[in-house]
Amino acid sequence: MGILDKHGVIEKNATILLVGSLLVVTVGGIVEIAPLFYLENTIEDVEGMRPYSPLELEGRNIYIREGCYVCHSQMIRPMRDEVERYGHYSLAAESQYDHPFQWGSKRTGPDLARVGGRYSDEWHVDHLVDPQSVVPPSVMPKYAFLLDKLIEPKYIQDVMKTNRIVGVPYTDEQIANAEADWLSQADPDGDNSDVDALQARYPKAQARNFDGKPGVSEMDALIAYMQMLGTLVDFSTFTPDASR
Repeated sequence: MGILDKHGVIEKNATILLVGSLLVVTVGGIVEIAPLFYLENTIEDVEGMRPYSPLELEGRNIYIREGCYVCHSQMIRPMRDEVERYGHYSLAAESQYDHPFQWGSKRTGPDLARVGGRYSDEWHVDHLVDPQSVVPPSVMPKYAFLLDKLIEPKYIQDVMKTNRIVGVPYTDEQIANAEADWLSQADPDGDNSDVDALQARYPKAQARNFDGKPGVSEMDALIAYMQMLGTLVDFSTFTPDASR
């Protein structure tokens, strides 16, 4: 009881309590931060990861603009229930080119970190046009207007240059060919399309008419982005680096 009684002295003296709190926070901060100074890189390099293609980048911007991250996270935690439902837990490298990242803190809808290839393009179109038609209990609003809003790659080079400023390693070649790669991915059968060049610059980039309609719409870009999520890393051969 003697030690417990002395604890009251700390609680009743604001100065002692403040100093004690600062000491605790300082020690905790050092324990968490100091080890980072001894790591060459806090993000493990993972084979397959690459910057977004121009069309995927535009789709990601639409995803953010429409607030999709508010209801859908993109971070699978390393817990059994999440891994069994969504797939391999998320890696830090999968978010290294995200500005901002899309981890999220709330799941009104399912996590989308591994949604790429899980559903067909047609399913995504139906789901975005009328979510309740494919998922009756869904509270997701309708995004049918994305089909009607045609877009052009007018500013995509500027967007890529801006991303390069904050660390995304877009090359001069990728930026110079941004408009061509955009059109090749959305319309691979077009007269000037060069899908091989697109995939050389962006391995595993999927090229097709994503919404099934003429022209390049915001729906095309959004689906191109979603169909890429979780498809770049081959988890059948991935081995975590235990030293990190």
